[in-house]
Amino acid sequence: MSVTFDSLAPGYRIDGPAFDVSRESIRAFCEASLDFNPLHLDDNYMQGSFGKTNFGGIIMHGMNNFGLITRMLTDWAYPAGAVHRRLETRWVKPVKPGDTIRPYGTLKSKLATQKSRWAVIDVEVRNQRDEVVATGEAMIEFPLGAAR
Repeated sequence: MSVTFDSLAPGYRIDGPAFDVSRESIRAFCEASLDFNPLHLDDNYMQGSFGKTNFGGIIMHGMNNFGLITRMLTDWAYPAGAVHRRLETRWVKPVKPGDTIRPYGTLKSKLATQKSRWAVIDVEVRNQRDEVVATGEAMIEFPLGAAR
C-alpha cells in the first residue's frame, strides 16, 4: 500500500534497496556515465597519496550513491502519485569494491502551498559497518491531484 501526503508525519522512514559494490558495478557505472576517471578504475593510480587522502585502491563513483537514493525515492513516491523533484547530496566516506551500501530516508517536514504539497526528506547512505557514506536532502512533490 502506498503512502498519502496526509498520512506522513515527521520521522517517517524510507528504506531503500541494498547494493553490493564490485569492480564490475563500478566499471558499469563508469561506462554508463562516460566518466573514466582513474579514481574508479586504476589501482596503481590510487596507490599512495591522492590529494590529502589515501584511499588505497579504487573507489565507487559518488554519483552511484545519488542513483541509489533516487531509486529509493522514486520507488516510494511513484505509487503515491508523487514526484521526486530535488536532491542535494554530500559524499562523506569513500565506497570500495566489496562494500554493501543501502540508502535511507527520514521525513523531516511537510509543506503545503497553494500550488502543491511537499515532503522534505533527509537522506543518507550507509555501508555494511553502519557508517554514513553519503548524506543529503530531497524534496518530493505530492501534486494536488494525488491521493491525500
